[in-house]
Order: sequence, then C-alpha cells, then structure tokens
Amino acid sequence: MSFQGSLKELHLPDVIQLVSVSGKSGSFRLEREGLEGFIYLENGRMVHATLGKLAGEEAIYSLATWSDGIFRFIPGDAAPARTITKSNTNLLMESARRIDEWRVLSKRIPSLDLIPRFQVPEGKQGQINLNTQEWLILSKINGKARIEEIAEALGLSTFEVAKLLYGLVTMGLIVLDEPPPKAAPDPPGHAQLEPMAAEAEAPAQVAQELMKLVQLLREEAEGCMGEVGWPMILKAYRQARMDLDAGAGTEAIQRMCQEILGNAIHMEGPETQRHLAERFRDILSGWNSGAP
Repeated sequence: MSFQGSLKELHLPDVIQLVSVSGKSGSFRLEREGLEGFIYLENGRMVHATLGKLAGEEAIYSLATWSDGIFRFIPGDAAPARTITKSNTNLLMESARRIDEWRVLSKRIPSLDLIPRFQVPEGKQGQINLNTQEWLILSKINGKARIEEIAEALGLSTFEVAKLLYGLVTMGLIVLDEPPPKAAPDPPGHAQLEPMAAEAEAPAQVAQELMKLVQLLREEAEGCMGEVGWPMILKAYRQARMDLDAGAGTEAIQRMCQEILGNAIHMEGPETQRHLAERFRDILSGWNSGAP
C-alpha cells in the first residue's frame, strides 16, 4: 500500500530510513514547485534515482536537500535502471553533510530561483583568475537563466553550481537578481468539459490558482483510477504543467481532462469514466464560482 506526506513534516533521509528498515521495494516520487524526482528501492536498498538530468547518487544528494514538497511511495514499482552502488548508510551520511553545507551556502544564495548576473567589481584591475568550472558557470550566465536552469543546462547538481556561485558572489563577480514575475494564464470561463472561454489580462494570482486546479484534478483522477492509471495521469499532468508554464490558458486544463477521460474508458471502463467526468465537472464548477 502506498503512503505519502510532506517533506516539511518528514525529511527525506528519515523517510528513506523508515522504508529501508522494512525492506520494501518500490519507488518514491517527490515533487516541489514543478520539479519531480524519483528514488527506487529494492528490498530497502536505494538502487536508482533521477532528478531532471541528474541520475544516481547526485540525484539523491539534491533531493535530500529539499526542505519542502511532497513525497509518495509506490510499492512494487521496479527500477528502470541501476545507477547507485553505495550503501544507504553512505548515501545518507553524505546527504547529511551536504544539508549542513547548504545552511552555509544559503546565507549568500537563499533561493535557487535567483538569476545570476556578471559584474566587474568596483576598483577591480588586472586579470580575473578563475578555474575551469567557474569559467563554465560564467559561460551560462546571461542575466535571464535561474540557478536551477544553469545547473540543468550544465548537467550538474544545484549543489555543485551553488558552491561555485558562492565563491563568485563572495568575490563580487556575481550578483543575484530576483526573477521577474511570470505572465499569468487566462482563467477558465465555463465548468463544462468543453473549450473554456479565455479571459483577458488575468491577475497574477490566477496563475497560481490554475496550478492548484491542475493538481486537484490529478489527485481526483488518481483517487478514481488507482495505481493502474498513475503513469498515464502523471504524463497528462506533466504536460499541463509545462503548457501553463509556457503561458497557455485554460486549453491546457481542457486537454489534460480529455486525455485522462479518453484513457479511463479503456483502462477502467465506462462506469469509472462517467464517475470521473462528473467529479471533474464538480471541481471545475467549484473553481469557476470562486475564480476572480
């Protein structure tokens, strides 16, 4: 049986230890602010992990630094690969060390959403001496990319990039800017599972509400279809999130609902599909009645 919780209440190392002691096999799915990671266990031992382009031990270390987000354990979910050879004890010890180091780094790098920008320190003369990795970081700084995006582009962990940026910030070569606010997608205009009317100039808070709506629809679908429908629902959910991040309006939500319902009839039968369609309509009706 799966279980889930908040990383604010239970930190990842504690959750891993709890499952490993029981000798269970399965996968952890972890989510935070649009990011998603996976950790696979066989008989309580971590054998594979992914987070974006990261895989194996570095993915474990990055996920262990998350102080918020949600986790869900799916028992019996087999690992698609084996990228970890170290023992759980060694992995968790290194994770604890990095968490302590993050506390130091966060004094100058409080958020991975910040945007690094190169500057020449006032009064600085002569040659700037940097190592290869520091020059590599500078090559990806364009005044627009966030720290997480730079790490993704380089195929490095956010921890490695943050350590390098810490030194560059300390030297005065880099300043960290707040990211600009995202453009808000349009709110839905109808509660039916039909194309919803677009609104002009939605306030910024609607963007957050639409993300909550997508999450709510996903949770309802998972509750109706169970683990058999989870991969399909996750795929539709991810696409909707990507579309909303790219500035799509309510058509992204419409497509997500249609894809899930189209698959539900084949996977669970017409009765489940009808029930899920009714629940989607109820959720959309409730959202529209309270939408700005």
